[in-house]
Amino acid sequence: MDWGLLLTQATINGLIIGLLYLLMAVGFTLVFGVMRMVNFAHGEFYMLGSFGAYFFTTGFHLPFLAAVALTFIGSIVVGGLLEWLILKPFRRDELNGMIVTIGMAMILQNLALMVFGPDPLSMPAVAEGTLAIGSIVIPNSRVYVVIFAMLVLVGLYLFLRYSKPGRALRAVVEDFEIASIQGIGARIYYPLGFGLGVGLAAVAGALMAPLFSVSPFIGATPLLKAFIVVVLGGLGSIPGAAFAGLVLGLIESYASLFFSSSTADMLIFAVVMAMLVLRPRGLLGKGDI
Repeated sequence: MDWGLLLTQATINGLIIGLLYLLMAVGFTLVFGVMRMVNFAHGEFYMLGSFGAYFFTTGFHLPFLAAVALTFIGSIVVGGLLEWLILKPFRRDELNGMIVTIGMAMILQNLALMVFGPDPLSMPAVAEGTLAIGSIVIPNSRVYVVIFAMLVLVGLYLFLRYSKPGRALRAVVEDFEIASIQGIGARIYYPLGFGLGVGLAAVAGALMAPLFSVSPFIGATPLLKAFIVVVLGGLGSIPGAAFAGLVLGLIESYASLFFSSSTADMLIFAVVMAMLVLRPRGLLGKGDI
């Protein structure tokens, strides 16, 4: 048995999964940073994103990249509308906002169950064949997922760092009162921040759709993993979420290689508990985005 090859393959798989956890966690963190609200409907937006990619590719026969792009844009619009219509009275109201998002999650899951049915759906592979790097073999469908995930993350970074709306959004996250005093229409950026968070969850679901089955019940595990990533990285810190997402993916991949998936979950929760005891603010605390 070639342990070097197995470890390399596990590292690649862990980084791929970590990228998708990262998309989920960044969206989760962005919503909390803007609205001071824990969005428990985040997993359901992931689920809706997977259905969006499935139906754009199988129903409308669009290329996968176009399906992911349309799912992302549509989810940002839907998320902004939901924030404006439903969550507006609960901005920066952590407890009541959390309760509302729990109700929203139950509604979205049951609506998906009524519309799509309970049976898992399988999406066609994004690309046929494999990419061989020496003895390492990677399915092309996973290569596509990595490329699209990186494009989304780079686009988000450029938006937050260099665009006027992105800089204003960062200012609102950093200090709501000072941003308002400086003339930034802070409340305009609540729908934008929530919409971006929803869009990142949906695009993670869209990217995962070709790798796993699609059903109304797939949102719970990604939500849990996103929450774990946020705790490890530090609530409100996007750099922390980025680092912790990749670390979580690697831990999960290595533990599954040497032990089992259930042991991997036990190890992840042990790491989280140790982090809460030793460093309650997370790896990077509350950081600048």
